[in-house]
Amino acid sequence: MNKLETAFFFEDGDYLVANDAARGPWSADACHAGPVSGLLARAAESVITDKQLVRLSANFIRPVPMSGIRIDCDVAHNGRVAAGVSMRAFDRDGKLCATATTTHIVVAGVGKFSTPECPPPPVSDEEPYDFVLSKAPHGQVFISNFVETRYSPDSHRKLGPNTMWMRTPPLLANEETSPFQQGCTLADCGNAISCNHKMTEVSCVNSDITIALHRLPETDWLASRAVSHWQSTGIGLSHATLFDEVGAIGYAIQSLVLRRL
Repeated sequence: MNKLETAFFFEDGDYLVANDAARGPWSADACHAGPVSGLLARAAESVITDKQLVRLSANFIRPVPMSGIRIDCDVAHNGRVAAGVSMRAFDRDGKLCATATTTHIVVAGVGKFSTPECPPPPVSDEEPYDFVLSKAPHGQVFISNFVETRYSPDSHRKLGPNTMWMRTPPLLANEETSPFQQGCTLADCGNAISCNHKMTEVSCVNSDITIALHRLPETDWLASRAVSHWQSTGIGLSHATLFDEVGAIGYAIQSLVLRRL
């Protein structure tokens, strides 16, 4: 099976239902938050079409079920230069699963500026390896079985700050995944990429994510250079610089809930 052949979701009326590719590692019935973030970005981009999505901030209220969610959108403001969207994701029982807000900015030709150069990690030197968690505790296939990942040979399975390249399937079959949507799955993996302890012994689930891109990705392969800070209070923070094969494209930040398994 080609890893990239199975889309993360399919449509069922007003609901977006998960395929196996969107399953997370902790529960067989719950989605990985990365593809869900992509759905939230998709919803926002569908209502603001004249500006570029530059920031998505999502809060995950409860596990997002594989059985499907409905996303409601409200345009908070839509001015000449900037716009914002507020979203709520509900399961089939009407329970609130996630909320999100976005920022969109109009694209205008203003000429080139001096800006720091942030070259990407060398993807040509990376090796194909499984994702940091190759088997889920629930025993079913999950997102790791449907994405392609690359690490440098000396960093595979390394704990602590790390870099990983990823290429993902489409968000929905027969629909073009936008560049911002494409980056959401990797952006939500920073906590796993930079895990400070074995994920079979400690869970580091993120309760939220903020993705901010100063440039939309131009290539299919994307990279995350991530670091996580863990505290004895059971609270952590992961932050990552995101890259395409051209250079840096933005950042992702996650608040973490740390629990020993």
